[in-house]
Amino acid sequence: MDDQNTPGLDTFWHLNSDEATKKLSCSQNGLNASEATQRLKQYGPNTLKANTNTSAILLFLSQFKSPVTLLLIVAAFLSIGLKDVTDAIIILIIVAISSVLSFLQERGAANAVNELLKMVQLHCTVFRDSEEKEIPVENVVPGDIVILNAGDIIPGDSLILESQELFIDEAAFTGETYPVEKSAGVLEANIPISKRTNSLFMGAHVISGKAKALVVKTGKQTEFGKISAALQLKTPETDFERGIRRFGYLLMEITLILVIIIFGINVLLHKPPLDSFMFSLALAVGLTPQLLPAIISVNLSTGAKRMAAKQVIVKRLSSIENFGSMNILCSDKTGTITEGKVKLKDTIDIDGNHSDKILKYAWLNASLQQGFHNPIDDAIAANLKDNKSTYTVQAEIPYDFIRKRLTIQIKNTTENLAITKGAVNNMLAICDRVETASGQIIKIADKKAQILKQYEQSSNEGYRTLGVAYKPATAEHNFVKDDEAGMIFLGFVTLFDPPKKDVQQTIAKLTDLGVKLKLITGDNALVARSLAGQVGLSDPKILTGSQMQKMSTAALAHQCVLTDIFAEVEPNQKERIIVMLKRAGNVVGFMGDGINDAPALHTADVGISVNTAVDVAKEAADIVLLDQDLDVLYEGIIEGRKTFTNTMKYIFMATSANFGNMFSMAGASLFLPFLPLLPKQILLTNLLTDFPEMAIATDRVDAINIQTPQRWDLGFIKRFMIIFGLLSSVFDYLTFGVLLLVMHAKEKEFQTGWFVESVISAILIVLVVRTRLSFLKSLPGKYLSIATVLVFVFVIAIPFTPMANWFGFTQLPLKYYGLMVLIVTAYLLSAEFAKRLFYRKMLSKIHLFK
Repeated sequence: MDDQNTPGLDTFWHLNSDEATKKLSCSQNGLNASEATQRLKQYGPNTLKANTNTSAILLFLSQFKSPVTLLLIVAAFLSIGLKDVTDAIIILIIVAISSVLSFLQERGAANAVNELLKMVQLHCTVFRDSEEKEIPVENVVPGDIVILNAGDIIPGDSLILESQELFIDEAAFTGETYPVEKSAGVLEANIPISKRTNSLFMGAHVISGKAKALVVKTGKQTEFGKISAALQLKTPETDFERGIRRFGYLLMEITLILVIIIFGINVLLHKPPLDSFMFSLALAVGLTPQLLPAIISVNLSTGAKRMAAKQVIVKRLSSIENFGSMNILCSDKTGTITEGKVKLKDTIDIDGNHSDKILKYAWLNASLQQGFHNPIDDAIAANLKDNKSTYTVQAEIPYDFIRKRLTIQIKNTTENLAITKGAVNNMLAICDRVETASGQIIKIADKKAQILKQYEQSSNEGYRTLGVAYKPATAEHNFVKDDEAGMIFLGFVTLFDPPKKDVQQTIAKLTDLGVKLKLITGDNALVARSLAGQVGLSDPKILTGSQMQKMSTAALAHQCVLTDIFAEVEPNQKERIIVMLKRAGNVVGFMGDGINDAPALHTADVGISVNTAVDVAKEAADIVLLDQDLDVLYEGIIEGRKTFTNTMKYIFMATSANFGNMFSMAGASLFLPFLPLLPKQILLTNLLTDFPEMAIATDRVDAINIQTPQRWDLGFIKRFMIIFGLLSSVFDYLTFGVLLLVMHAKEKEFQTGWFVESVISAILIVLVVRTRLSFLKSLPGKYLSIATVLVFVFVIAIPFTPMANWFGFTQLPLKYYGLMVLIVTAYLLSAEFAKRLFYRKMLSKIHLFK
């Protein structure tokens, strides 16, 4: 792969377009379909991700990576060497069944997520068969001719063939903060990357302007691909992933201590060393929630599928937890609070009267510009039907977020004009004259106060207001940025984007979920305040971008939490707002779809975009909405919290039942003349108690668990594990007393009796610990109920089947089952009572520290 990718083109910036296309055996008309297919086979998909087609084997083998599992397998083979073949085979079969179940769950989860990701695949425009076509970025190959506009991601290392006012953000590639201007040309072969102004690199994106470029390198052969491979770049760990890792360390510490102590004591008590070693390992397996990785994967993928049904596509599974934990959502107003369908209100002169001339000039600017079309341009262009063919475009200076304006130079047989429209203050900065309603042109200083008053009036009425200016030009000179001066201010374009019909109810529902909505907009404070009034935000706290610039970090951190609307915000200030909110301890979501939203999407705990967003925003997002609607977001938050809750249920179940059982077995082994359970019986216990919990992803979730944001709390889990684990052990020792003192059980009777009680109590306690409510008020889901019943029947039946001999079980008298019912019932009632006290105490602590 390394050698075959674009041979002879390690450097290409010193070539002209003809030389480059010749070396790539292509033309400036692009490739045909058959050539593209052949090259895709030759060079592989245009992605930095590893090929997952052969990952099934690796995924299966990864189920055996636990050191405890590997030791158990080694010990089983050692048993075979010592002629204890039957027990060893049973142990290996149980380990294999557990691993296969885990593999099937994780594989199914991975496949489901891959299918969902296809729904938000990035696309780009290329020349194929001499015409423009939209194709997935992964299908781009060397020799493709790509068409780039503002917001597009560069799909591969490329040579610029044509460009117009092209500015590129290479921060992801070079670390350079400011946009870099690029243009076609030929450079020296040994020029450094930062000076390759005729080249575009994968990992960068277009800030403004447009270009046509020849793709030279794709995938891992790009400069960005080489850097990624060298650094082995890894996605930052989420709070949920960090919690799982710490929980794993906690279990490892407990397991290691338990294994060493129990093995040592059993040997001192002169029990067979191999049996003691196998027993200790089995204890370790019993304590470790082996299916945790699979349970988490299944919960997250099931949650992702449910969210997809709600029009929410999850690109990164671990972000679901943060989605559920989110307590602040920052969003632009367009398309979320408002309809997202900008409409033209009027075109008015400086006196506030309608002007057809301003409408015509604004229409020419919006409809003839060839860069990135936005809803404002579309709204203006839709309001005048004219014959475009009478005008041709001589030059264009695309919109960017520094100038905040767009200029187009047009001509016909009688006119040559430069027309500019943009933010009013930015327009006034380049105008020295103004045209009155009568057509008189006077100094702008004489009318500056009137212009600003009219601007303020339109803004107060809730209209987004742009300025329009013009300047005579000549056919001999193409207009450039430096020519944006000495222009004639003509008037205003007023636009409106009405609030969504039910937005007040939606905001109220988010508030009820504990999610505070904060608006971040480039509109002025007057427009923002007007909108706030329309959507029911009374007396909102507004902070402007200019005010932010004057604040210290500490002052801004304090004000950000209190602010409802951030207005007149510069693009680079969005990221700063997110950082300040996170520093205050919030889990922050940011919803953006624009070119300048990528940094904030990266910085937020949850980056949210929409499927109609520019490529760079979709690529940066963790979650993509197929419908730009806060109602969709509301549904997604609920699903995120359900997923988090069901994952935590498994943690609680594993810690309360497994820890208690293993603690009981460890203690029993110290006073019994035999092992309380054989290694194979312990493994069977663990497998059977895990089986119902595999259905936890489909379990019902109580309303109390989705009302507020949830966070991972290892301290809470530790306390839960100790309290309910010890409670479990109390009833285990009560069972030991019944078996030894009442039933006078021998080795097989004791092991069978405790196996039955242990598994049944473990699967039934699930019904108690899975909910904070009374288990009679919160019934389990269908599949969890079915799995629980199946395991219950199997455990009761196994002593009466041929399998009893395989596992060393024997039949028990009916009297024992009656006593067991009393013990299990007492255990469930005690757990229910303990649960109420536990949550009441935890809630009182939370309120105490608020």
